[in-house]
Amino acid sequence: MNNTITPQIFSEIDTIGTVIIHTPGPEVENMNPENAERALYSDILNLSVALQEYRQFSAVLAKFAQCLEVSDLLREVLDIPAARKSLLNNICLGTEQKNINRELEELNTKDLADVLIKGLPKTPDTLSNFLSKERFSLKPLHNFFFTRDSAVVHNNSIFVSKMASMVRAREARIMEIIFTYHPSFSNKIITPSKDIPAAEKIRYEGGDILSAREDILLIGKGMRTSSQGIDFIIDNIKQDKSLKKHILVQELPSAPESFIHLDMVFTLLDREYCMVFEPLILKKNKYQTVRIDIENGKVKSINYVDNLPAGLKSLGIDLKPIHTGGTRDLWIQEREQWHSGANFFALGPGKVLGYARNEYTMDELNNHGYKIITANELLNGSIHPSDDSKFVIALDGSELARGGGGARCMTMPIVRT
Repeated sequence: MNNTITPQIFSEIDTIGTVIIHTPGPEVENMNPENAERALYSDILNLSVALQEYRQFSAVLAKFAQCLEVSDLLREVLDIPAARKSLLNNICLGTEQKNINRELEELNTKDLADVLIKGLPKTPDTLSNFLSKERFSLKPLHNFFFTRDSAVVHNNSIFVSKMASMVRAREARIMEIIFTYHPSFSNKIITPSKDIPAAEKIRYEGGDILSAREDILLIGKGMRTSSQGIDFIIDNIKQDKSLKKHILVQELPSAPESFIHLDMVFTLLDREYCMVFEPLILKKNKYQTVRIDIENGKVKSINYVDNLPAGLKSLGIDLKPIHTGGTRDLWIQEREQWHSGANFFALGPGKVLGYARNEYTMDELNNHGYKIITANELLNGSIHPSDDSKFVIALDGSELARGGGGARCMTMPIVRT
């Protein structure tokens, strides 16, 4: 990759240009029932099936975007001595990690890149290691194929995430090193310093952050993103005084895990429609929506609004909701939301990806003018969607969905135009 990429995301629905993905590997299977919950999974995936589905997903994505693989970028950046040193120093901070520092330093670039993602098995060279129930000295990154979460581009800035769980912290560190040192990226990187106030309470992840417009961010406050994390984002947005800025914050339930991020209950589809999980987004409940207005680098006002669509309408974005699971049966809505029925990724306005298994959601999209195209129909060339048509590409995702995320979760957009 020789061309310099300047990250720019001004909206969730602009035409996709460049996206970072990670094809799942052995790290997905490197868990057992005892540690699956710690790995943030509610079940154990079958890698061979998940990989088949993921390859279909990435092949579809490659029809519309430049797709960059995390593992390729990581290998390239680890050839830079300063990047390699910085990443190892950052990773090997804890007591456990310090013991494996020398072992990591001795690895060649390819092996080091693999180990940083797939994990480093314990060597049974001591009694403690032999008796340990932990199989890995450096734990695998089970969740890294959900690349959305570890960094976020808004306008021309990259916010490196502060992950809520230490199981995922290395994902953000890897992305920080890639964006800082890889010669292909020209960017402004923002990451929380340990020295700022309330640093230990700052948490935010990409699944909770949606760019509605250049001046509007939607942020979920819940299991993975804290109020202090949102304040950190706001403090950095305030540095640019050229535009009035608006933040809409949506409170999310702390359980079940299907509500882990905002994009599991709300995504943007085009300039006319959004996808919503009706019980949380539209119906009266205890989870509040807050509008924050920023002007001349200061917070001008903070007020409650009825819901996200109402808040967006007050800012000039009038969206009609399409309901996850349809409108007839709450149980169906809940079932399809559980399997990422609201989690759509926009290739451009009115051109979206989602799981075929959510049949009622697909029917609802079809009722609102979206043509349903199966991934195989697109890939074998039997259907060629026109540039001006609205469509949803239905992905095979029975196994991937069990990992707890959908098409938006599996993408980290870098450029939209």
